[in-house]
Amino acid sequence: MKCIVTGGNVKALGKAVHSLSRVGDEVYIEPQQEGLSLRAVNASRSAYACFLFAPLFFQHYLPRESGSSSDEGALRCKVLMKSFLAVFRSLPSLEKTVEKCLISLSFRASRFRVQLHCKYGVVKTHDLSFQECESLQAVFDTGQCAHALRAPPRLLVDAVVHFPLTLAEVTLGASPGGKVSFRSYLEEEAEPGRMMKTELCLSEDEFQAFHIKKETQVTFCLKEFRGLLSFAESSNLPLNIHFDIPGRPAIFTLEDPVLEAHLVLATLSEPESPSSQTTKGTPQPLAPAYDLTCDDIDAYMIAMETTCDGTEGKEQPIRPVRYSSCDARDSDSDQEGTVPGTPPHKKFRSLFFGSVLNQSQSLGYPCSSQEVLAEDSEGES
Repeated sequence: MKCIVTGGNVKALGKAVHSLSRVGDEVYIEPQQEGLSLRAVNASRSAYACFLFAPLFFQHYLPRESGSSSDEGALRCKVLMKSFLAVFRSLPSLEKTVEKCLISLSFRASRFRVQLHCKYGVVKTHDLSFQECESLQAVFDTGQCAHALRAPPRLLVDAVVHFPLTLAEVTLGASPGGKVSFRSYLEEEAEPGRMMKTELCLSEDEFQAFHIKKETQVTFCLKEFRGLLSFAESSNLPLNIHFDIPGRPAIFTLEDPVLEAHLVLATLSEPESPSSQTTKGTPQPLAPAYDLTCDDIDAYMIAMETTCDGTEGKEQPIRPVRYSSCDARDSDSDQEGTVPGTPPHKKFRSLFFGSVLNQSQSLGYPCSSQEVLAEDSEGES
């Protein structure tokens, strides 16, 4: 794989890497015919982000190594986010000094190289260690979401700027009457007198598209949302928000002729009955629909299914799936009572991911029999 990025697109690539760094500790790189895909997922599988840069985004784009046959497997690898982010650490410097960026991946030479060609003939070469992996793919369908909003990025940036950086989650509320609110989410155990609560209301006229069927509130993590907003503001692209009932994932999308961005966040499943909130300070048991220790876990797991049937690229409805060996992660976390990651004590439904099966397995073999080609390194630093 070899691609060359020039001009202002170098900064756009750097902004995308910064946005992905707020999601996961590794970046999954997959060159495709449709473009270069950069993906990330957090440790608890509750946040997923994907940036797809079309071939027109690059001055030169070659998804395969020269001399490779068409029947060979696609090149896929994952790189530590900390190493990849160091290349694009200073965004102002990228815009002022870098004239073009060369990215190449060669399994034959065991090399993933990023070269920054700067002014006055200065060339900065970064050879990063990588690990072969399977494709990280999440299947979701925005058409299955009951509610949709579209807003200019500046509107949402001005809305979330009022929340402190230490705030973990924010609640988005919308009603058919034309009211949209962002409210800081406070845990039930927190003392209201010692916590600052912030709420900001927006009207329907401020949105470019407003499709709300009934009053709904969803709570999601703010850190990853801020990262996508920063990219949307720099690219001046409107942000589409698709969401449903609490517990179903919220989907945020950006679309442009040369790039696409998707951010999928798990939402907090809050009890709806008033009786569940009467005992303050006492941990409430998980509702049966969210009990991760239940034997029949197929009926309760959320949300994003991998393309185990080989129908990649087709939108499929979100339906309950089992966390199987399709995922490169160990399944130890499935035997525990809580979902690891941030935040571990809240009832976020984990979004499970897996790998696109190879050709032999797409012909009818069960997903659980897939051989893991490269497992995640727990001690990798």
